[in-house]
Amino acid sequence: MRSIPGLIRLRLWLRRRGRTGTLVPLLAALALLAALDQMARRGAEAWVMAQLSREAEAAAGLRAAMLRSEIEKQRSLPVVLAQDPDVRTALTRRDPAVLRALDAKFEALAAGTRASVIYLLDRQGVAVAASNYRDPTSFVGSDYAFRPYFRQALAEGEAEHFAFGTVSRQPGLYLARRIDSPAGLIGVIVVKAVFAEVEAEWRRLDSPIFVTDTRQIVLVTSVPGWEFRATALIPEAERARIRASLQFGDAALSPLPITAEGDDRVRVTMPDGGAAQTFVEAAAPVPTTGWTLHVLSPITAAAEVSIAAARVLAVLAGALLMGGLALIGARRRQALRKRRRESRARRELERRVEARTLELSAANDRLREEMDQRQHAQAALQGLQDELVQASKLAVLGQIAASVAHEVNQPVAAIRTFAESGAMLLGRGDTGSVSGNLATIVGLTERIGAITGELRSFARKAPGPLGPVSLRAAVEGALLLVGYRLKEQEVALELDMGPEDFHVRAERVRLEQVLVNLLQNALEALASRPGGRVRLAARAEGERVLLTLADNGPGLPTAVLDTLFIPFTTTKPAGLGLGLVISHDIVAEFGGTLAAANQDGAVFTLSLPRVP
Repeated sequence: MRSIPGLIRLRLWLRRRGRTGTLVPLLAALALLAALDQMARRGAEAWVMAQLSREAEAAAGLRAAMLRSEIEKQRSLPVVLAQDPDVRTALTRRDPAVLRALDAKFEALAAGTRASVIYLLDRQGVAVAASNYRDPTSFVGSDYAFRPYFRQALAEGEAEHFAFGTVSRQPGLYLARRIDSPAGLIGVIVVKAVFAEVEAEWRRLDSPIFVTDTRQIVLVTSVPGWEFRATALIPEAERARIRASLQFGDAALSPLPITAEGDDRVRVTMPDGGAAQTFVEAAAPVPTTGWTLHVLSPITAAAEVSIAAARVLAVLAGALLMGGLALIGARRRQALRKRRRESRARRELERRVEARTLELSAANDRLREEMDQRQHAQAALQGLQDELVQASKLAVLGQIAASVAHEVNQPVAAIRTFAESGAMLLGRGDTGSVSGNLATIVGLTERIGAITGELRSFARKAPGPLGPVSLRAAVEGALLLVGYRLKEQEVALELDMGPEDFHVRAERVRLEQVLVNLLQNALEALASRPGGRVRLAARAEGERVLLTLADNGPGLPTAVLDTLFIPFTTTKPAGLGLGLVISHDIVAEFGGTLAAANQDGAVFTLSLPRVP
């Protein structure tokens, strides 16, 4: 509908220029508005899609890191259990009492680590002990020699295989490790990890999430009904071969209801029978697994509101531009006509601005509602970040588990030697030497207790309150966990902790987590360098204590120094770029700072509040 000033101008143009002269400016104005509207729509749509893509990529990377941490935690179990004396005794003696005690031990360990089932196979592949020995579907006595993970563990020493359980009817990741004695193979320890809790946690989010293997088959998903389907059509011959292997039971391996629309957008038909929806897809590899994690981020109503607001603003700007041009032309006319036209144009503009203001107010209300929703999502993200700190600590724990096993094996072997020697001395009646052997055994058991106690303390999830912490004790605890790697790599350690024991405001377990992370980074930097050296030095500066950790490695690349504490910045080929970020946040919670520099190698400076 034409406005009143527009009708007046139309009549003047009809009188002076005729009908043709009137249509040309009108058509030009409409074309300009249409062009501005299309440009605003395309620009806003591109910006919104870019934002959604970045958010989806960040979510995919975070969830892939969490999934990897869950898998790494389970990977440490077969390594530790393969060295367990009870496991080796059960395989060599086959004593029923020993086997039943091992069943109970596996049951408690599976409950504590959230493993689905832990079971022990003899050299023929028959289960002799299992954590589900109480269940009707107990694995004890079952023959698993046909399973690929058993055959691969025998051939290569360890194996990982995702499959559908033939007895439990539950899919999971089987982690197997071969157990050898001086006489040769004696059995295989198997841990089955399931991801039901991970899937349940994913279902609480708005975005569908699923994980595929190298054949594009879905292994883990938050969408019921998508299990063991494929993102691409699998040839019939390949599907027949997979079904014959029973890896996924009798699943049809049919394609997922996902259609690509370009620019990372996909059209998805959900299993609930609703209308198809459009999502933005992002994918991230799950390190050390060969899996890929996919996140489908929905295009929300807030995105459409942003696009609509941009279009309204563009049209309003075009209208203001044309109004300004009309005012410039009106100045050339007579003063009386000019005043009348300006008055009418002003009233019309005010009406249009008022209408547009109402529209923008409504759009702002919707945007505020969306901001509230994002704040709730931010609170949930904070919870996930706290879980990530614990997951990172457990991942580090998995990496040092083998080192701790070596540290424990040495005093255990010494205890056995002194015990055998004591028995011989006792037979000779040399009680004085026997007493000396017993005293030595007590000292060795105290060392084992210190190592395992430090490991249990390090694995605690709940952080303690902040308070005075001995910096020297925290450094000694961290060195107890990574000491074996220092010896194994022949890295020289220099300690300069000062004449007094500094106390800082911190929480010991998390402070040790930071020190372990920095020490492991230094050891990785020195992995291939002879004459490696790590120096730890502490000194007081006023009300703060500075602890520096320096190595003589290649140093940090200049390109990453400024972004070292930003998530996903890493110098390692398989790194996630989260370890230093988590360490930086932990130190900030203590009221301290963590800085990095290069000086004949990498130098990290930890500044913490001093406690008298």
